[in-house]
Amino acid sequence: MTEGMPGAAVKRTRVRAYLRELVDSGAPGDAIPSERTLSEELGVSRPTLRAAADELVATGLLVREHGRGMFVAPAKITQELAPAGAEPGFSLPKASGSWASRVLEFTTLPAGAGIGRKLRLSPAAAIFSIVRLRLVDGEPMAIEHLHVPAELTPGLSPADMESGDFYQLLGTAHGVKVHEAVQAIEPTVVSEQEARLLGVPVLSPALRFERLTSDRDGRPVEFVHSVYRGDRYRMISRISLAAPGQDDGPPPADGPQHHPGIPPGDLPTRVTGRTVTHGDIQPVL
Repeated sequence: MTEGMPGAAVKRTRVRAYLRELVDSGAPGDAIPSERTLSEELGVSRPTLRAAADELVATGLLVREHGRGMFVAPAKITQELAPAGAEPGFSLPKASGSWASRVLEFTTLPAGAGIGRKLRLSPAAAIFSIVRLRLVDGEPMAIEHLHVPAELTPGLSPADMESGDFYQLLGTAHGVKVHEAVQAIEPTVVSEQEARLLGVPVLSPALRFERLTSDRDGRPVEFVHSVYRGDRYRMISRISLAAPGQDDGPPPADGPQHHPGIPPGDLPTRVTGRTVTHGDIQPVL
């Protein structure tokens, strides 16, 4: 028995590893053997098997269908992060799947203190407050809350937010050229209302995004906060550890670099190549 681990935990770990192998060797939609079959095959109790399966369901690797059993979950929607400091004309790689939007709320109201501060507007300034459900291949994927200065987008309508590219619309219809967006990502869980809209259990894992988009003059044109399903959505980053043809060089002026997933000190201090992601550590307020 593994030192420090009670017997039930060891069994659950073994069952979880076995289920993970079934997922890795299968395809989305493939059926998983019944709990009874698996418990007999692995020599564990059904509660132990169910507890291990629950973990894989929570992380989006398995799905349960009432009265039918367990199945390999659909593949996650992937989105590659764009590099900071990319060349002019660089565009964000398109996420997989066919995306659509459904407007849930569309109102005009005062910005208020918090949103006004982010958009550099008076609290009394009018903004469009928009809530839309994002769908991929017809399945709910995310809930977006958009805040846009009304003076920048006169005549904006719900139909505009359900068709086409919003940033393209800003440029062609309103002369607003988006230039830069600063986005923060953190883990969260869904509320009861979010769970109902996304079709997942309450307190399911999710990703929370906050994004502030500016035009070429540095003027904020959009503030968005979104909740994406943690079981179906993931981000991918590419990290260039050295510039082409450059094996050595002086250490960065600001000391050792830190990037998401790579602890400080693990990244070579002489790296000078550009990376796809830029991460900083901020306190949770």
